[in-house]
Amino acid sequence: MTQNTPASPCHFRLPSGVRQRVLSAEQLKAHGVSPARAAAQCRAGGPWQQPLPGVYVLHPGPPTGEERLRSALLYVGRRRGVPAQAGAARATGYGEAMVTGLAALALYGFSAAPPVGSLDRIDVLVPRTRRLRSARYVHVMRTSELPCPEQLAGLPVAPVARALTDAAAGLGDARDVRRLLTEAVRVGHCEPAAVVRELNRAKLLGRPHVVNAVDSLLAEGRARAESRLYEMVRSHDLPEPLWNVDLRLPGGPHLGGVDAYWPGEAVAVALETRTPRHGTLDDGRRRDDGEDGRVHDAEWSADTAEREHLERLGITVVRLSPRRLRDAQEHQAAVVRTALMAAADREPAAHVVILPR
Repeated sequence: MTQNTPASPCHFRLPSGVRQRVLSAEQLKAHGVSPARAAAQCRAGGPWQQPLPGVYVLHPGPPTGEERLRSALLYVGRRRGVPAQAGAARATGYGEAMVTGLAALALYGFSAAPPVGSLDRIDVLVPRTRRLRSARYVHVMRTSELPCPEQLAGLPVAPVARALTDAAAGLGDARDVRRLLTEAVRVGHCEPAAVVRELNRAKLLGRPHVVNAVDSLLAEGRARAESRLYEMVRSHDLPEPLWNVDLRLPGGPHLGGVDAYWPGEAVAVALETRTPRHGTLDDGRRRDDGEDGRVHDAEWSADTAEREHLERLGITVVRLSPRRLRDAQEHQAAVVRTALMAAADREPAAHVVILPR
């Protein structure tokens, strides 16, 4: 053996302070491990392996799902010849990279997403300025609109709506897309408006299998919002209203449908369940996302006109969004209760005919 022959892998030990089993070449170098030494550890029969360029797994067995995620982030986050970044990015070595797509949904606990260990591809989101190729199981996705990541198991993960959109972009089966979108709303990961907004941003709403899945998403979101409305009324001791009714003038035109109506107080609750695809955002702001805008303008204007007509007849219309029902139910119940109590101080409303919707 000469002085230039690397030491046998079995004689090498990492410093005792190293606890992570997935490290980049830069991180190993910071611990005094040269590239030549790391390469020697990855020889056939050695104790380490190199699943991706510049990334090492410090054991010989198959990497776990979490280790595959960490290795993907380290591969994408590395920047040769660039000084170490400050703060958390420097500590993790991930830079601005984050997990997205099916792998992210698996981390969020989606039952419709395969386990990370079984995925052939891990999607990683990076800024558009990065010039890095996909490698092995890592699929690099560049974007000019990098979202703020969530932290799950110590890993940066794209928000649910963004992860769903990136997953849908790579899926061709409408059933798979529908299961993911429906679960997102049913379990409460996010609201339909956020998902449709992301799908629209990614220009996926023109794909037939995505459109069909969105229809299921909207139906699920509507059912979820109605369930929360029932829960709000009953858990906060509000009087029982008439549910899901149409209002008409006697012998006259249709005034509009409402989700709950208290005829004695002339108070109605209308759920704001429109999405960007249907004309408004979840917080009630107008948004026109049609190709020409005219259909969505008409929908939005007709809906608003109906509500304004009811209010001119003396009927108080309380608008509630699914997000507010989810995050501030007690406050929304107080708003409805205040409207009911204020009925005694108002002029009597016009007589209307109430029909099941």
